[in-house]
Amino acid sequence: MCVLYCHLSHSQIYEVGVFVGGSNFIGDVGATNYISPNRAAFGGIVKWNRSPRHSFRLSLVFTDLKAEDSKSDDPRRAERDYSFTSSIFEISGGMEFTFFDFNLHGDGNKSTPYIYTGLSFANYDNFYFRNDILTSENGSSWAVGIPMTLGFKTTLTNHIILAAEIGARYTFTDEIDGSTPDSKFLQNYRFGNINNNDWYTFTGVTLTYTFGRRPCYCDF
Repeated sequence: MCVLYCHLSHSQIYEVGVFVGGSNFIGDVGATNYISPNRAAFGGIVKWNRSPRHSFRLSLVFTDLKAEDSKSDDPRRAERDYSFTSSIFEISGGMEFTFFDFNLHGDGNKSTPYIYTGLSFANYDNFYFRNDILTSENGSSWAVGIPMTLGFKTTLTNHIILAAEIGARYTFTDEIDGSTPDSKFLQNYRFGNINNNDWYTFTGVTLTYTFGRRPCYCDF
């Protein structure tokens, strides 16, 4: 007699869905509030739930970052009165960790806080301020960044998950707000704190649909 027993404790469960929310910029132009969405942001998200405690995650997000010195509490910025709007397309990939087990195969509602980090790549417009006038450099660049996201997610049904999150992106560039021109021939138009790089944030909700194989318990 031959006996075969297989026990797979975790299965490959996937999620696909949408992100809807807002964005704001933190840099040398505009208000200094850290979380203050002023433009719409939207995109898509895909996850591979490798275990009940961690997932691999990929997202694409579009927004128009907007900053206005007139909205700042700093009187020097308000008097300068610079402003810009820049189209941003971000690709972000990394790992999401839950504070508690988020086993999608169990019965009943599942909820947990989570954190997400990895790498982000954001495409933005190149411009600078010449004689206080925003001037395009007729090009775009990519900014590498580190996403730092805190969220809370819960199951609405066996296949639908709702999450709310706040995510800041620290970038390795100071060009997004035009304070540092991209061209090396325009560096005399630099302004602001040259020791601080640019940040931007996404605040919003995700709605995802789960699918994939369930755990296998079989005796032969």
